[in-house]
Amino acid sequence: MKADVILPIHYNHIAQAAIYNSIDAELAAFLHEKGFLDGKRTFKMFAFSLLRGLFAIDKSQNSIKFTNEIQLTVSSPVDEFCQSLVNTLLTRGYIRLGESEAAVEKVYAQKFKVEKEEVPLWTLSPVVLYSTLLRPDGRKYTCYFQPGEPDYDRLLNSNLQKKYKALFGTEPPAGEVRAKALGRQRMHIINYKGIIIKGYSGKLLLTGPIPLLQLAVDAGLGGKNAQGFGCVEIAGGGK
Repeated sequence: MKADVILPIHYNHIAQAAIYNSIDAELAAFLHEKGFLDGKRTFKMFAFSLLRGLFAIDKSQNSIKFTNEIQLTVSSPVDEFCQSLVNTLLTRGYIRLGESEAAVEKVYAQKFKVEKEEVPLWTLSPVVLYSTLLRPDGRKYTCYFQPGEPDYDRLLNSNLQKKYKALFGTEPPAGEVRAKALGRQRMHIINYKGIIIKGYSGKLLLTGPIPLLQLAVDAGLGGKNAQGFGCVEIAGGGK
């Protein structure tokens, strides 16, 4: 898509709204209001990348200006979601990002297939894994984890197992998913509607059952995927 688009530096909620507004209204309502359930946990089953393209940041205005071409990757294991998004974008011919309308010039549909019990991934948006803990005085606080910390794999695996049960309605395959950082991981601190969220991006090597690895590629890694976190793609060139 092409346009000069000016957004707040923390634009996740704007990109999220643009996606919801680019799929069938009934499907959007289902995902937004209900989603896929596993017990009390609900999953929207889509993830999206950071916006990519030439940009300039204006710190005085707390804004980011994209010029020329902008790229956005959206992933989902739900065929209806993918078909609706592609059809709407191609039919409408534009996507609204905040106050700006960007013309949609190209839409690529690609299926990344996991074929082995290990897969190298590039994160296209930061992966968020966290636990909510209690302070001695009873107040809650959030602890975020990065690859290499013991709780990272535990939370990553638990999240994928719950997504699997929510999407397919069956128990996930036996075995655990583990993540290994391949190189430096970059920390991101993002303000989403007034809530501060911390995530990490970089290259990861995931090992585990193929169905869970495939779900990680399709639905996203970690939590808050539909808020613009955990979108990944299979890295070329193997490990």
